[in-house]
Order: sequence, then C-alpha cells, then structure tokens
Amino acid sequence: MTITLDERLDSINEPSSAPKEFLPEVPANLQEAGINEIFLTNLVCKYLLSYGVLTGKEISTKVCLPFALVEEQLRDLKEKLIVTYQSTSGINDFVYALSEKGRQKALQAREASAYLGAAPVPYEDYLQSVTAQTIQNETPGPVELHEAFKELVLPEEFYTLLGPAINSGRGVFLYGPAGNGKTSVARRIPYCFTDTIFIPKTLLVEGQEVKFYDPQCHKAVDVEESDKPAEHDRRWLQIERPAVIVGGEMDMDSMEIIYNPVTKVCEAPVQMKGNCGILVIDDFGRQRMSPEQLLNRWILPLEKRIDYLTLPNGIKFQVPFNALLIFCTNLDPQSLMDEAFLRRIPYKIFMGDPTEADFVEILENASLQYDVPYDSTAAEYMLDTYFRDNKHHLRSCYPRDILQQIVNISLYEQKKPQMSKEVVDLGVKLYFTATKTTAPTN
Repeated sequence: MTITLDERLDSINEPSSAPKEFLPEVPANLQEAGINEIFLTNLVCKYLLSYGVLTGKEISTKVCLPFALVEEQLRDLKEKLIVTYQSTSGINDFVYALSEKGRQKALQAREASAYLGAAPVPYEDYLQSVTAQTIQNETPGPVELHEAFKELVLPEEFYTLLGPAINSGRGVFLYGPAGNGKTSVARRIPYCFTDTIFIPKTLLVEGQEVKFYDPQCHKAVDVEESDKPAEHDRRWLQIERPAVIVGGEMDMDSMEIIYNPVTKVCEAPVQMKGNCGILVIDDFGRQRMSPEQLLNRWILPLEKRIDYLTLPNGIKFQVPFNALLIFCTNLDPQSLMDEAFLRRIPYKIFMGDPTEADFVEILENASLQYDVPYDSTAAEYMLDTYFRDNKHHLRSCYPRDILQQIVNISLYEQKKPQMSKEVVDLGVKLYFTATKTTAPTN
C-alpha cells in the first residue's frame, strides 16, 4: 500500500511568487487537531502512568493542546471511571490520577506504543507547512552572503559562484584539497537565510508516531516577549531554517524511517529533518556505504524532489525532498559518480588553495582569535621558510592550526604566546610530517 500525494508535493517544488506566512492555528477541538479521542485518551493515560498524578494544566502542557480541549477529555475519562480526582488545583482544575481501570488501559496503551510527548500533527498539515515555507521562498543576495561568511577569508569570485547555487535550492558540490574551508563554508550557509519556520514536534502518519524535532538539527527561536508572535498550535516549534550535517557516520539506515522496536516509535530520517533548510553531506565518499549506494538512493529524489519512505507496517508514503543539498568532498566529483548523477547536482564549486595575501589575512584574523600578537616579521619568515618554492602547499587551515601549536607551546613553557621565529619553527615541526605535503590525487 502506498500513500500518494503527487499534487501536493508538486506544488511544494513550485515556489509561489507571493508566499503566505505559515502560522499553525490553535485547534478548537480534536477534529481540528487531527487526532481522535482514543489516541488522546491513551496518551493522557500513559502520562499519568509515568508521573502518578498531574493537574489538568500540566497534562495540557505535556500534550501541547489547549487546556479547554484537554479538560473536556478529562471530564469524559472521569465519567468513564478511567481517572479520578485527587484534589483541586486552582480554578476549574483538578489533580488527576489513574483508577485501576485506567491503569490497565495505560499499560495496554504503553505496550502498543511507549510514545510520550506532544500530541502528533497530522501528516497532511506538515505537507502544507513545507509548501508554505520552502527554502526557495528566500533569495539571499551579496549582503546576506558576506554577512554569513564574514569570519572567513574568501575570494570575491567565490561569492559570485556560491550565490546562484544557494538560490537554486537544489544541489551543490564543494570540492577541492583538504583544509581549505569547505566544511566551514557549508556550516555557515544556513546563516544566509533569515526566515524562521515552524516544524511539528511529532508527526502522525497512518496511525504511527514519527518523531520529527531533533535539537541537533533544529534550533528553536528565542522570541523576545515584545516580539512574541500570534498564538500558535504548541505542537509546532518555531525554529531557524534547519541545518542537518552528517559525515562519515551516515549509512543507508539513516535515510529511512528509524524504528525503535522497544518503544515502537519512529524517527524521521536526515533528509526529512532537513526539509525547508540545509542538508550537508560532509566528507562525501567516506561514509559507511559506497558513493554509488548513496547516489542511487537519492537519484530520483534529486530529480523529482520527492522521496519514498516505508513505515514499520509496510505502508509507503511520499515525502517532499525540499532541502538544499550540499556535498563536501576532497575528491573530484567525476571520480565519484557518473554523468547522470552529476546533472542532478547542477552546481560544482572548486575551493582551491588561498593566495599568499589571503593566507596572511587568515593568519592575522586567527592571531586575534587566539590572542597571539601578530608579528609581520615572523609571518614573512614562516612563508619564506616553509611555504614558498613549493615547500608546503598553502592551506586555509594552516594559520589556525600552527597558532594552536604556538599557544600550546607557550602554555608548556609558561610564557605569553608570541610569534617569534623560534616558536614558529617548533610549531611547524610539531605540525608537519617529515615529508612535505602534497595535493590529494583526484
């Protein structure tokens, strides 16, 4: 069985010329919330089983539904002898506990699913949110890019290349020798986008809870009281555009619905968490699966902007593939994939070695960061002794790494850090191997 939502997903990939602001409305009843009485009853009973006693307002806060809606459900559970009043708790509220009948019901509910959290959001509502909040609604320009990368030293041509790639909302390859800032650039690309979006904490797909919010990928917005937005459905969280970054730990399982057989609760895969934001595949080519496996898995999503996932019960459903996909690699893309896949990643940007002037600027900036007084004589000595005449390649990471060596040397010697010739010699000796570095073979 497959849930098909082609028309909805097609509309996601066609950004509106005048996108409407998305604000999840507070549900007035269970029908508007998209959940039924049985589901809410089970969730309330599991909470009471876990905590022993809770007030109605505490239950409302935990399930993220309006108190009036939860209060009505609790009255019904009281009439059915599933919960009991322990005491009053302020005006129109009580302290609730499970009856013996309610305890048996809670145990049965927990056996079916151990999920405890916000009441889930219907999948159809999530699709509407992706349509309204697609990353292609934003068009960052030179000002936004320069602000996002202000801590990095990059040639102006790089902004000219990266800007259109970011605005495409499609796919980008950042490639070149190690140590020249590909990962640093990729991690700062989310800063180019200023909009905040709403994401569901948990989804309900064909009766299955799918945890969506991930604090490692989703940064909640700290809204000042004076800037507090209109009241919204608390099952949704306002965040900055997602920034999902995965590296060598990525495997095939991380791209599928993750099912916990103990709790019987699912978790969304990485590409789904990255919707309306950024998905960075760092150090591409060194994952737990081969590049071919990853590319074959995503060749259709990159073309159609639609992915297919499978629930534990075997039901397949379509998911929007609406993240700006960024591959970072030290390898030449042509060595990793065939022409068919290269076409689906329309932007390839080479990040080469910095110029000598850029290297010096990076060194000056890093000296401020590490509180090491910059010494132009020592910098000239470093360049002439260790980098000119092809002794070592210039890399953007070297100034930072060598200064770290200088700081650690100074800590050991219990002296104030300085860029003297003697300390530079020792720092470089500690950092580099006996043989000179060479560019990676593509």
